[in-house]
Amino acid sequence: MIMPLMDDTDRVLLNRIQSDFPVTYRPYLSIAEDLGLTEEDVIARLQRLKASGIIRRIGGNFVPKKIGFVSTLCAAKVPEDAIDSFAAIVNSYPGVTHNYYRDYTYNIWFTFIAPSMDEIEKNLKEISNKTGITNILNLPSIKVFKIKAQFNL
Repeated sequence: MIMPLMDDTDRVLLNRIQSDFPVTYRPYLSIAEDLGLTEEDVIARLQRLKASGIIRRIGGNFVPKKIGFVSTLCAAKVPEDAIDSFAAIVNSYPGVTHNYYRDYTYNIWFTFIAPSMDEIEKNLKEISNKTGITNILNLPSIKVFKIKAQFNL
């Protein structure tokens, strides 16, 4: 018998933790009590969902400007045969939060967060020097419109 990747309880659990993760001594117990589960069941379900790739991570989501950082969206023109190595180098920087391949002239897109735009520009030059990719756009936001991402499962 093939087990489904997610059942209805998993969906309820994922809906619960997306934007309302409790900040308590035992957050998984708090979630379990809210959902009528055991703490062990919540932890086991989340571990299984993470192991299967449905959950990438559980962690804080910060507004960079409010903690003294800046963020930017970057786009690069990367030859097909250099995509994997370029992505690996970009991903080695701790301020890179997302990195995507897109079927477009600028085919690698990534977000970068750092204490200053000068640091981001320095890192982009390093990335260019390490990879030989010279066409990297730095597209800092002017105004943020997205305030919350919540997927109703």
